[in-house]
Amino acid sequence: MVRRIENLRNIGIIAHIDAGKTTLTERMLFYSGAKHRVGEVDKGTTETDCDPEEQERGITIYAACVTFDWRDVHINLLDTPGHVDFTAEVERCLRVLDGAVVVFSAREGVEAQSETVWRQADSYKVPRLAFINKLDREGADFQRVFDEMKVRLHANPVAVQIPVGSGPAHFENPFVGVIDLIEMKMLAFDSEANAKQVSVQEIPDSLRDDAELWRDAMLEKLYPYSDKLMELALQEEPIPIALIREVLRSATLHMAVQPVFCGSALRGMGVQPVMDAVDYYLPSPADMPPVSGVATDRKGQPVTELRAPTSDEPFCGLVFKVLPAKTGDLSWVRVYSGELKANSRALNPAKDKKENISQLWLIHATRKEQQVPQVEPGDIVGVIGLRHTITGDTLCDPKSPVVLEAIRFPETVISIAIEPETTVERKKLGETLELLKRQDPTLDVVHEETGQTLIRGMGELHLEVVKHRLLREFNLNVKFHKPQVSYRETIARSVEVAGECNRQIAGKHLFARLKLRMEPWDTKGDPVQVVLGCSEESIPGDFLAAVVDELKARGEGGGLIAGFPLMKLRVTVTGGEARDGESDESAFRIAANDAFNRALDEGGRVLLEPIMKLDIVTPDDYMGDFVGDLQQRRAIIAKTDNRGRMTAIEAHAPLRELFGYSSAMRSLSQGRASCSIEPLKYAPAPPDVAREYEM
Repeated sequence: MVRRIENLRNIGIIAHIDAGKTTLTERMLFYSGAKHRVGEVDKGTTETDCDPEEQERGITIYAACVTFDWRDVHINLLDTPGHVDFTAEVERCLRVLDGAVVVFSAREGVEAQSETVWRQADSYKVPRLAFINKLDREGADFQRVFDEMKVRLHANPVAVQIPVGSGPAHFENPFVGVIDLIEMKMLAFDSEANAKQVSVQEIPDSLRDDAELWRDAMLEKLYPYSDKLMELALQEEPIPIALIREVLRSATLHMAVQPVFCGSALRGMGVQPVMDAVDYYLPSPADMPPVSGVATDRKGQPVTELRAPTSDEPFCGLVFKVLPAKTGDLSWVRVYSGELKANSRALNPAKDKKENISQLWLIHATRKEQQVPQVEPGDIVGVIGLRHTITGDTLCDPKSPVVLEAIRFPETVISIAIEPETTVERKKLGETLELLKRQDPTLDVVHEETGQTLIRGMGELHLEVVKHRLLREFNLNVKFHKPQVSYRETIARSVEVAGECNRQIAGKHLFARLKLRMEPWDTKGDPVQVVLGCSEESIPGDFLAAVVDELKARGEGGGLIAGFPLMKLRVTVTGGEARDGESDESAFRIAANDAFNRALDEGGRVLLEPIMKLDIVTPDDYMGDFVGDLQQRRAIIAKTDNRGRMTAIEAHAPLRELFGYSSAMRSLSQGRASCSIEPLKYAPAPPDVAREYEM
């Protein structure tokens, strides 16, 4: 399967929940001819929401991939969830995408999850354009959302279109079309033909002055990125449309600006111009810099290696999603360089395992659509045959190993206990949870000595979806307990301790002494960071490696209060002592373990609880009720913001106090408020909470 890489677009649709991502995706599939009927989210007939949970709830839970052709480009599109509990689906998609369309509701504006996905796109350096949706709804306001993008997202939006009217058809000035500020034409959409026909008209005289002002503002934003554009403006010469698009494309690819479009995906208005914009302004894989990975030189030292998106380079790709099945997992792979062929072998360098590439499939939603013999650089493909590879792993040419940057997922904050009713069910439960873990990297499973199994997730909805799948999809006979908070542990102060091994084991006397410093530390990445602060003169190299290995293992284990995972710790090995004939790896492992326990004990053990960020939007009438309720939940109100007749509240509250908050919110506001809850940080729990978990 050979495609010109310049004509390929790997894009994602990202947004807050209910902004209209899936509806926009449906319209794109319809207008491109990839499907002949427009599906509806409310009826559960959309192409990408094919899971029963998604159809029942009317939300996207799992990222889905669809492919279609539009004009001269082939588009691989990933439709992602908007709910914060499934943010890992967004994270893994942005890791492999080249561009994104960010959807905003013209009524609700920039919402909490809008900020999260924008921040995620920033971290992965994904160029993007914006689509202000739902302009046919009451309360829609294009200007307000445009301004919010600058203030709340610190973005540099450039309006390429402005709406003609705003609100539903019965309004005095309803939304009827858009004005293209580049070609200075009005675009109208025939609702009787399902908006498939786009009518290009002259701009009405009553709107021309406003359009000229917006066009001038657009060009002002673009002048700094083109001397030629500036010269033509100073000479008052006409500016070619092709030049505007060229400059806008360059500025977008460098993430200097974000083109803004508008419309109503539900009514099909403004969708085709967004598809054109994907072609004009978002990058092909060839426009992106070479992917960076870690290889090993001849001396065995790690070196950075770049792989360009060409067929001449050795193959490398990243597995970013796994759909488990008893007949063989379907692994989604983004190919960064080289060619990947069916019936070939690839190396998983992180696990040092060779994998069979049995079959290659084009993906449609979450299903296999068409088998292909090979894929080129830049493409996304489904692979069958992988046995050892999981989400975030690299696949590469066995002759040219390289490890690409893995995908990091957020920490889980909530858990629920499950108990199988019978021994047979226990075995079946274990197999099922392993299958679900391969699909969902944010699902953590812990088997306790009591016979209970703990599953940890990102939020109440996340665990509820897992629960329903276990009961309905896998027909398991299991008992569920109430959700519990996933606490963490750390220490209060820096301490320096010594651990020792001085004992007889199997008739041999073992001795080792280890000194270390443990301190609270806001570690980036690993929850517990191990640092070497001594030379091989005090601890021989082979023993030092065993010490580091043991300390890392202890860091991954639980603390001393109630066995909760540790975090925010830095452990520095400061020295040690060995004796000839009495010291070996086992002795230093015992000494490291002893020192680690002493440090936790002397450092003043601290229980950390997850603090959540709440973004509540409520009518002004209920503001006081929400403030009073939040104060009772130990919440701190960070800020409030007036949005017309609505008030936005940002509050920080312990997860422990927020179970069932969605129901409480509906009760407080008679169902008129909305809320988004996402993990913010871990902070020390109050003494009364800590006492509940003291051993």
